[in-house]
Amino acid sequence: MVKKLFSFLSQETKGLHQAAYLIGFFTFLSQILALVRDRIFAHVFGAGSLLDMYYASFRVPDLVFVTVSSLVSVSVLVPFLAQADTHDKAKKAINSLFTFFFGLMCVVIGIVAWYMPELVRHLVPGITDPALITMSRILLLSPLILGVSNLCGGIIQAKRRFLSYALSPIFYNIGIILGLMVFYKPYGVAGLMYGVVVGAALHLLIQIPAVMKEKLIPRFTLRIEWKSIRDIFLLSVPRTLTLANTQLIMLYCISLASLFAVGSISIFTFAYNLQSVPLAIIGVSYSLAAFPTLSRLWHEKDLISFRKELWAGVRHILFWSIPVIVLFIVLRAQIVRTILGSGAFSWEDTRLTAAALALFAISVAAQSIVLIFVRALYAMGKTSKPFVYACIGSCVSVIAVWYGFNTVWGMNVLHACAVWLKVADISDTSVLLLPLAFSVGIIVQASLLWNFCQRTCGIERGVFQSLWQSCLASLAIGYIAYVGLNVFDTVFNLNTFVGIFLQGLCAGILGIIAGIAILIAIRNNEIMVVWQTLHSKIWKTKAITENEPELL
Repeated sequence: MVKKLFSFLSQETKGLHQAAYLIGFFTFLSQILALVRDRIFAHVFGAGSLLDMYYASFRVPDLVFVTVSSLVSVSVLVPFLAQADTHDKAKKAINSLFTFFFGLMCVVIGIVAWYMPELVRHLVPGITDPALITMSRILLLSPLILGVSNLCGGIIQAKRRFLSYALSPIFYNIGIILGLMVFYKPYGVAGLMYGVVVGAALHLLIQIPAVMKEKLIPRFTLRIEWKSIRDIFLLSVPRTLTLANTQLIMLYCISLASLFAVGSISIFTFAYNLQSVPLAIIGVSYSLAAFPTLSRLWHEKDLISFRKELWAGVRHILFWSIPVIVLFIVLRAQIVRTILGSGAFSWEDTRLTAAALALFAISVAAQSIVLIFVRALYAMGKTSKPFVYACIGSCVSVIAVWYGFNTVWGMNVLHACAVWLKVADISDTSVLLLPLAFSVGIIVQASLLWNFCQRTCGIERGVFQSLWQSCLASLAIGYIAYVGLNVFDTVFNLNTFVGIFLQGLCAGILGIIAGIAILIAIRNNEIMVVWQTLHSKIWKTKAITENEPELL
């Protein structure tokens, strides 16, 4: 029984769409758990000071994670392991990296824990409760555990064993839910942090069987190969700066939100988590599925196949994400009320979160293609470009925030967004400027990456055709869904959870049916690929060429 379970968790996955759908399916399950988690938190605490403090406590540990743990990130390890000549060479490099990383992380955690009071005081000035320091210190264990888990994830992705990696976020969310349901009552707010640490441990443990299958379990060693450490470090520095740049923008937004009305951090975080659902299912799935193949093709100098793989991923990301943007904007109130609108989560909290969700959703497609373009550049070894473009996008976001608060034009834009999203009657809508500025910066970053990749390796025919076809179908989806909301408004009781859920579900289904009908009528290639992929035996199909029907 145990042997069968290990074999199941460590099986190899072939083909872009097969891998993407596998990762996407389990990511979907993970996001369902994440939504359950957020609903429980919203119901119990509401958008108040305690929940603001909970989300703020992640800022410093997250910054430690992206700066130090990027040394063992998937984006660094997959190209490195793809170039390893022998199993023995890969094993020695992994053991050296594990030993160095573990020691470095312990030192960094000790230093950060000592200076945590000063860090919290400067980074989250709007929260003065000393419990925030304790919560942040407990969470410092998670970067260490998740870093080791990332090391294991890099190993199994390099071998295209995606299943256990795809399962790990599910177990991470289970741990967080346990923190609230089991540990919160006896240990208070510290119990919430214990749940996160337990989730990180489960995130690691589920990946062990696949690593054992490859006989590459990381071990401590006294014979550290400093050349391998140096090579990986040089690869990881640009990625570290890129990720740190993203985290700094999030930290900047959280710091500002801490100075707004109570609950602003919670509203910003809830909206960000909701928009992350399609991002994780679509963007993360395709970029993770494509990355090992992109790394191998570039290493083999097969530029034609590399270009086809990259733009196939981009086409399918746009195909899925553009309709999602429209649905999230049209159904934003139904989504937020269904998932979060209960218990201590007020109607005003719901409306502001829905408005913030719509502003985040604008950039879902841009965020998704950023992921695959960045991994393509990592596969090419052009690790500095993502950092440069991330810096430009972040600067745009910061400037947008500054203009929003300090110029009449910016205030008018914020007011126009509040009117469009029907929250102009709420006294303080300052928090909406943060997701708006975030989206503007990401769209600029995505445009720069697209232009660079197109100039570097060319572009495949059919990309822009797929783009306009997806936009056409999305307009139909949005219009029909909006009409459906008004129709079902008189059918269901909107004062109940079931009524709100059914209104949004039925309107969304009508819109999706209309979109599918249009895509079929205009003979969209992606809709046929989706049907053939789902209709085939996804576990046993083989990769085929771009010009043949894709049955992956």
